[in-house]
Amino acid sequence: MDTLKEIYAYRHMISSLVRKDLRGRYKGSVLGFLWTFINPLLQLIVYTMVFKVILRTDIERYYLYLFIALIAWIFFSASVTGGSASIVSQKDLIKKIYFPRQVIPISYVTSCFVNMLLSFIVVFVVIIFSGTGFNFIALLYLPVIMIVEYILSLGTALIVSAVTVYFRDLEHILGIVTMAMMYMTPIMYDKSIVPDNLLPVFNLNPMTHIIDCYRDILYYKTIPQLSSLVSSVILGTVFLIAGHFIFLKLQRHFAEEL
Repeated sequence: MDTLKEIYAYRHMISSLVRKDLRGRYKGSVLGFLWTFINPLLQLIVYTMVFKVILRTDIERYYLYLFIALIAWIFFSASVTGGSASIVSQKDLIKKIYFPRQVIPISYVTSCFVNMLLSFIVVFVVIIFSGTGFNFIALLYLPVIMIVEYILSLGTALIVSAVTVYFRDLEHILGIVTMAMMYMTPIMYDKSIVPDNLLPVFNLNPMTHIIDCYRDILYYKTIPQLSSLVSSVILGTVFLIAGHFIFLKLQRHFAEEL
């Protein structure tokens, strides 16, 4: 509780860092903030061409099926890979002034979260123009699963940002790990094709349950399955608690290592 109170006391610093990151993300580029929408759309086109045209998946409205999962995955992946370098990149700030060190990964993950929320505007536009519509009762669960994914991403970012201070190679290793994890998450395919003997392994992946919940709400227009929702909440909470304690233990020698 003391940690939460201290972080809350520095909420203005968090919001300032979030605004700085959002402004600087595409600074100097011609299209600027439009890349928030262009990036996922370009990825959608590439994956749709590969899996719908070349590999010929039979999933109906595959573009929507893929897009919903892709936006959620981009947020998690960016939080983990970019979050891993968040402490190291702010080493001058850490050495000069005191503030709760958790502020840095929190602000980075929050800026990625805002970016995801803006990207979901495109998802809603695609749903409207596709004529599939919404189940407004199911939509009530969307903020819940977004918060759960935020908690999971923050917990993971706390762990990797702290470890990277001591083991700089982790930042590069995570690029490979997240790529492998992407193919181990049912983003571009349906979980039904996964062999039964591998399902327990897939279900250990917290993003599997989160992707299922997003698709239940926005693609299938149903209330998320209780098992997926509960699994998401439990795994997200475990990662946040683990991230909190690991970060607290490792932050003691940040200044010396940086």
